[in-house]
Amino acid sequence: MTARRCNKRSIGAEYEKRAGDYLKTLGYEILEYNYRCKMGEVDIVARDGEYLVFCEVKYRTDERKGHPAEAVGFGKQKVLSKCALAYLMMHGLADVACRFDVISIEGDKFTLYQNAFDYIG
Repeated sequence: MTARRCNKRSIGAEYEKRAGDYLKTLGYEILEYNYRCKMGEVDIVARDGEYLVFCEVKYRTDERKGHPAEAVGFGKQKVLSKCALAYLMMHGLADVACRFDVISIEGDKFTLYQNAFDYIG
């Protein structure tokens, strides 16, 4: 792994942890960071009341590359949907209500988009 990629990964992990801490202040229970399956990865799996939440974290230092939430396009939504289905099946949670949230981080500003998109099958 290159030094640049390793650095991006450690920066990503730092912001995912900060996003998890932010979610905790909103009453979420963090169940897992970086859930991986053969289809991809979900940054945070959490519980918010009755919902199991699959959360994608996007960070930007500024808007030169666009707003962070814009980086969760159709392709990423499809990957997250497949990962969520794998998680539900693996844990026997077929009847649990779930949703997809996105946390956008710009500098030190956190924005939570609850129910940011629907499942893509």
